[in-house]
Amino acid sequence: MINLIEKKKRNDELTRSEITDYIQALTAGEIPDYQSAALLMAIRLNGMTLQETSDLTEAMRDSGSRADLSDIPGIKVDKHSTGGVADTTTLITIPVAAACGVSIAKMSGRGLGHTGGTLDKQESIPGYRIGLTQNEFRKVIAGCGCSVIGQTGELAPADKILYALRDVTATVDSLPLIASSIMSKKLASGSNALILDVKTGNGAFLPTEAQAIELAKVMVDTGNRCGVRTAALITDMNQPLGRAIGNSLEVIEACEILRDATSGRLTETALNLAAAMIFLAEKAPDFNSALDCAKAALSNGSAFARLQEMVRLHGGNPQSLVDHSLLPTAAEIKEIRSPASGWIKGIQTDRIGRAAMELGAGRKSKMDQVDLSAGIWMETELGDRVEKGDLLGRFHFNDPHKAAKAEKIFLDSFFYSEKKPKINYQTIYRSYGIQE
Repeated sequence: MINLIEKKKRNDELTRSEITDYIQALTAGEIPDYQSAALLMAIRLNGMTLQETSDLTEAMRDSGSRADLSDIPGIKVDKHSTGGVADTTTLITIPVAAACGVSIAKMSGRGLGHTGGTLDKQESIPGYRIGLTQNEFRKVIAGCGCSVIGQTGELAPADKILYALRDVTATVDSLPLIASSIMSKKLASGSNALILDVKTGNGAFLPTEAQAIELAKVMVDTGNRCGVRTAALITDMNQPLGRAIGNSLEVIEACEILRDATSGRLTETALNLAAAMIFLAEKAPDFNSALDCAKAALSNGSAFARLQEMVRLHGGNPQSLVDHSLLPTAAEIKEIRSPASGWIKGIQTDRIGRAAMELGAGRKSKMDQVDLSAGIWMETELGDRVEKGDLLGRFHFNDPHKAAKAEKIFLDSFFYSEKKPKINYQTIYRSYGIQE
């Protein structure tokens, strides 16, 4: 370990065997935390080459069990988002891609932060089971083409150890460590291809487009080096992506989009991600053809039918996707109105997310319980003109004390202008590994 730390301190490249031996010893509990912390800081300060990042990812992937999906026919495609506010794309993207013939085997973790993760959204559907066995997982995919279940602790256990250390050693923001953390779990999940949704903006953990591009390039290169065809979209998070922020509310919005083919930034992002999955699965000759297929699946109702079937096969009540009164419902709804008149020139998106978390929609720590009914329904977006007293959004909550604190955070998230602002943000900035 001293030699490894010395090498990274000098910015020398670690060999594959050195990295593999380190991860094996780490997983076995043979490395003191203080030595791992020193190595992590050396990596944070000096970085890693693409080869080192790939070797680290593979070693972390191999630190635990790997899912075997080889008996499922065709190219299996997975999806990962770096996270944002009102990011409900998975619930739309996966049934759309499945309706176009893509086999999707997705394993997700719990959400930590603004709102729950995909698993929490799914658990707001009555009866929905996320803890399927591997045989049940395969049966669901065989039945409807897609399934989303919870990750097991056996996937990439080295990542859990390293992430806990990164969190307390100011090394969370290292791009090689971010890439290896994300990719090791994804590569252990058993899919043949992967689409990455890398968010950028004031609601993402990478606020600048340059940072998002750098991470996307590292992850795409890492995935491809490790034998999984990987592509990425750089997408905007300078305002909430959809209207719903909160678990059952996001299920409602996803169902409305799938049922009525409503347009908007969330729909556009979800369709482009679905098209990327269709293209990676070789179900279309090019991206534009894949996008046409995705749009057709949305408009003809086949995507919504896939979601209903997936819910049924997971033990959930598909009727709740039509009759939303069957979903968790908050005791109170409060209209939040604008304190000023003007054009909305800016939205501090992470504050909107914090307001939703204060209402109970997210977790401040991994031990927190999520209120599946709590959240915010947005009524305005960037560039809108509002008058004093106009509706900005609706709070759904069960605890009035939480709502009072959330309201201040929410109102402080909006910035006004007397003149109509020029909004330069795109929904999708660029792609890697799809059209180049």
